[in-house]
Amino acid sequence: MIQCESLVKIYKVADLEVVALQGLNFNVEQGEMMAIIGNSGSGKSTLLNILGGLDQPSAGQVRVGEWDLLKMSEKDLVEYKRKTVGFVWQNNARNLIPYLTALENVEIPMMLYGKSDRKKAMELLEAVGLKDRMHNKLHQLSGGEQQRVAISIALVNEPQILLADEPTGSVDTKTADTILDIFRRFNKEFGLTVVIVTHDPSLAKKVDRVIAIRDGMTVSEFLRRKEAGDFDQNPDESHEEYVVLDKVGRLQVPRDYLEQLKVGNRVKMEFDGEKITIRAPKE
Repeated sequence: MIQCESLVKIYKVADLEVVALQGLNFNVEQGEMMAIIGNSGSGKSTLLNILGGLDQPSAGQVRVGEWDLLKMSEKDLVEYKRKTVGFVWQNNARNLIPYLTALENVEIPMMLYGKSDRKKAMELLEAVGLKDRMHNKLHQLSGGEQQRVAISIALVNEPQILLADEPTGSVDTKTADTILDIFRRFNKEFGLTVVIVTHDPSLAKKVDRVIAIRDGMTVSEFLRRKEAGDFDQNPDESHEEYVVLDKVGRLQVPRDYLEQLKVGNRVKMEFDGEKITIRAPKE
């Protein structure tokens, strides 16, 4: 569903260049629910904006479904954002119109696309648990309820991919679990591909795969163990970490490993026919 290869994004501010993504490699399978984690400034939100058609890469390759995001016209870009991706922000104000009811907020994008359908809007709100709150205005809804309205809006045009930028960042743990359960239900029942960006490592307990980004590059993946059981059980042992290997054989050794080895800019690698060993060179 998503293929990124050697993806680069450079922002220019006056005479200063800031490299947000530097050769990032990243793939997502159709129907997958996964998360991208990284500290502030790691490039994860930049990646999401590119996938959402809100920003353009400086170099590299990026495809989403049938779309090549580097070769789209303005008309194609509008079509892509309307039909392929849904976007959920952390800040509810970017999703919602405060003086309208929850139901009216969901109906607005339908009206803009000439497909007004109140019954469908009501079904979407019911699907996220707001059957009895759809006629309330925003000031009458909690932060978690507002976020669920935003999810309904993102799903109005039945997108293939849902992109969520810190969707649980401004709610409590119980509400965050409710939001993630909604994502998982749509993922399982309708095959919706879900990509969540977060700085919270605990999200690794809630999805099957987590990609860690540092300094604009993919550094490692966490894959859910097949025997892990329910998402709420054995959270500390549910996933196994892998170092990412790109198409030309490059890998990034986790920084804490390198610090423990006390290595500089080169390491010693040995292959004994079964395993590869990395160690600091002898002085």
